[in-house]
Amino acid sequence: MRRSSSIAGNSGRQSMMALRVQDNNKMGLQTPQMKDRSTFGKLSMGRPTSGASERKVSCFGKGASGAGGSRNSQYNVFGTEKIKDPRPLHDKAFIQQCIKKLCEFLVENAYAPNVSMKSLQSPSVKDFLKIFIFMYRFLCPSYELPDSKFEEEIPKVFKELGYPFPLSKSSMYTVGAPHTWPQIVAALVWLIDCVKLYTAMRENAPPFDEGQNWGGETDNGIVHNKLFMDYSVKCYELFMKGRDTFEELDAEVQSKLKDLFNIDEFQIESLAAENKRLQEEIARLEKEKESEPDRRVTLRNVKSSLQADVQKYQAYLANLESHIAILDQKMESVNDEVETTEMEVEAMKQENARLQHIFDNQKYSVADIQRINHERNELQQTINKLTKEVEAEEHQLWNEELKYARNKEAIEMQLAEYHKLARKLKLIPVSAENSRGHDFEIQFNPEAGPNCLVKYRTQIKAPLMEIINQTEEEISKATQRKITLEDTLEQVNVMVEDKKRSVKMLTEEAEKLDDLYHQKLKETEEEEQKCANELESLKRHKQLLESGVNEGLSEATNELHDLQRQYQVVLQATTEENRKVGGNLSRLIETIATHVASIAKYLDEQNVKIYRDYEEFMSEDLLSDLTSILDSYKKKAESL
Repeated sequence: MRRSSSIAGNSGRQSMMALRVQDNNKMGLQTPQMKDRSTFGKLSMGRPTSGASERKVSCFGKGASGAGGSRNSQYNVFGTEKIKDPRPLHDKAFIQQCIKKLCEFLVENAYAPNVSMKSLQSPSVKDFLKIFIFMYRFLCPSYELPDSKFEEEIPKVFKELGYPFPLSKSSMYTVGAPHTWPQIVAALVWLIDCVKLYTAMRENAPPFDEGQNWGGETDNGIVHNKLFMDYSVKCYELFMKGRDTFEELDAEVQSKLKDLFNIDEFQIESLAAENKRLQEEIARLEKEKESEPDRRVTLRNVKSSLQADVQKYQAYLANLESHIAILDQKMESVNDEVETTEMEVEAMKQENARLQHIFDNQKYSVADIQRINHERNELQQTINKLTKEVEAEEHQLWNEELKYARNKEAIEMQLAEYHKLARKLKLIPVSAENSRGHDFEIQFNPEAGPNCLVKYRTQIKAPLMEIINQTEEEISKATQRKITLEDTLEQVNVMVEDKKRSVKMLTEEAEKLDDLYHQKLKETEEEEQKCANELESLKRHKQLLESGVNEGLSEATNELHDLQRQYQVVLQATTEENRKVGGNLSRLIETIATHVASIAKYLDEQNVKIYRDYEEFMSEDLLSDLTSILDSYKKKAESL
């Protein structure tokens, strides 16, 4: 099985066990011969997930994460944590690639039923079970699927194999459904990788003994080195004791690897400088990408033009294939004609030999032969003359038959048009609404002679004229009714216009009354102020009168009471008008608030929709699609 124990400069250490502590700043152990490898325990996974919420998966199950606690070493593939599937299962292009890979695997391994890309788009449960059994028998040749509860058996098998994502029982009943098939086909592709890895291990698995060349490299690129085995064993022992970091072991194996592979520090520095330069180049390209927003449009145009060229070439190839097929057919027909001609030539040679033999053995003289030929010519002329007369008669008969057929066809078309119009007017059949018990249907029988349609003239014309007259009377009545209704409508329109003018006048009067109300309100306030001033002056005058003068006290008191009553009346009227205006303003404010809230909700929905469309557009990998299309176009061009 392929593994990587301590690889890559800044990516940290990938151990056989779950990495509990992220250690991205530690310098890893790297050799010039090592290349990118998948994590030990992961047969075929997508890109590794990162972050605290999605923990790395160990092929030996989960262990206790305490600092000094012990860990269980039982063999279990996954923990209880649910892992998010990083593969784009909702991408149709990715699903098509998985289906293509599955189809190629089945064809290459001689799968008994014939399969194709089309048949694997939505397979049945029976086909899925056959495919699964065929693939799993590469890992377990004696495997037989139980007759019942296959919906529990298959997810259990995937779980035991180490598939990191759960398969539900319900998905086994609806394998070909659009929401289920992407998960199933992705699991089958993962199983293909398992089969390929198991086959490679079985064919190229070297024994791990002391006499082996530990410094070599196998055909599939796996480096077996005793240093790494010792390192892995020590790390696992410390991990089972509760350790999560192994700095001292990393430093020790790093120094041993440097001595073993003759690592040059200057080369590491040069690689770091090259890495920095490449990072700067990537940043520069990202800036250029941001500064060129139309580049994607250009690439799309290039993609559309390439697709058009591919379609043209495909059409051209189809035309060439059809032309080749036509030429092959013509060549076969010419060969058949040549063979037929050769047979006819051979028959003519035999006939000539027979005639020559007859001529040599004949009993007639030359004069008799000439006489016979003369009689034969006369008879042939007579036959030709009679043949011409027969052809002329047949031609005349054919013209008459054509004329008869045209007339018959014209009559039938007219009758069909008549019947269509009669059905539209509800005149036929006899039980129709407008037939009134008359039979307006015409039965055309050419065998009855030229007068087969004369009887229908008397049968149809009189009732039809009666119906036409009645219909014309009804039309005239409807016309009179229409004129009356139009006059009524015109009067109603005039009344509506009058009402509109009245409404307009009332509106203007309401505006004037509103202005008058404001003016009266202002005048009332001024009168209130004036009354208040007069009241104050009267109070002072009252005090003066009470102190020195008692004449006219009763008259002044009455005037004061009158003024107070007038003030109360004016105050009540003003309060009522203020209440009405306040109610109108509150209703207007509520309407405006409701309208503003609806506008804000609509703008929020539009913003969410635009942001979702933008995310979907940015998630498309257009460059990879264009690259794959360009490669296929180049291959087709080279093959042509």
